[in-house]
Amino acid sequence: MKLTPAEWSVMEVLWSGDRFHLKELTEALQPVQDWSKNTVHTYLTRMAAKGLIHIDRSVKRPYSAAVRREDWAREERQNLLCRVYKGDAGEMLAAFLKEADLTRAEAEQLRRLLDEMEV
Repeated sequence: MKLTPAEWSVMEVLWSGDRFHLKELTEALQPVQDWSKNTVHTYLTRMAAKGLIHIDRSVKRPYSAAVRREDWAREERQNLLCRVYKGDAGEMLAAFLKEADLTRAEAEQLRRLLDEMEV
């Protein structure tokens, strides 16, 4: 399953904390989405049906993420690798590095990581 850009916005807010009230989510999303409280509620309900969000109406702050950001990011990376680069991690990494303006510190960190992996 893929997240739409709007769903990413909602999840980024949910991943930033533990549990949220509808008003808190609406305020946090205001600079990014400028949605009404009803629109936020609609998104939350739909995302809960997809298994992305927990809604526990027995507590004051009923909304929380049902998936961890790290797990979702891993799935997105894997999808990108398979879809765009046909599973070739070296090709994907080379493409990113050619287009990135790495600082010296970032380049050194990358070298250390590759050395640790014995690549």
